[in-house]
Amino acid sequence: MKVIVCDNYDEVSEKATQLVEAQILENDHSVLGLATGSTPLGLYERLVEGVTLRGIAYKNVCTINLDEYLGLEKEHPESYRTFMSVNLFDKIDISTENTYIPDGTFDTAEEECLRYEQVIDSVGPIDLQILGIGKNGHIGFNEPGTDSKSLTHVVELVASTRESNARFFPSIDEVPTYAITMGIKSILKSKKIILMAAGKNKAEAVKTLLSKDVNESFPASILWNHDNVTLIVDRDAYELVKS
Repeated sequence: MKVIVCDNYDEVSEKATQLVEAQILENDHSVLGLATGSTPLGLYERLVEGVTLRGIAYKNVCTINLDEYLGLEKEHPESYRTFMSVNLFDKIDISTENTYIPDGTFDTAEEECLRYEQVIDSVGPIDLQILGIGKNGHIGFNEPGTDSKSLTHVVELVASTRESNARFFPSIDEVPTYAITMGIKSILKSKKIILMAAGKNKAEAVKTLLSKDVNESFPASILWNHDNVTLIVDRDAYELVKS
């Protein structure tokens, strides 16, 4: 795992942007794995700027998102489809049919999980996967204890994850309790992975990750089993890592 320490969140976002755009310039038919939440927002803002300022084109790019809440229609204001449309897709020249996000309103969970894993395999492999890290080490919605060999699956969200995401909803009571997510093995199929972390609230997680104790109780640690991972972290999130 390569570690890049930046001064602040803006620099984390800028460095991630450089790597994503380098991937697209290398292969304009790239498949990008995307994440939601507050961590990648700065990245997405810069990717939007890159269309006009740096001439980056997305017309041939495909994207595959990590996860989606169960029970939310894609038009729901807090669905991850809406999040991606508002923050990225509607602002770049990407075709909607080239953007893949799990269906949170499927009739049969097993069928949707199987369908989405087939998307990952047929559209992919993902060239570059963007990840954030949860306080408890979750990646995607793979909570502690998730099988490292898991493929796309339905997960019950733990209280800490729902509390963290409650800021996006009118109240915590409206935060869904289940989600569909790429599994850990699904994520590890990606050719390259960028893990972004910023802020003091991620310092314990980054410290645990960099202890190199690979354990399913801390899902992000499984990334040590991948041969091309770059951790981009700001100084606040890195402050507990001493050598």
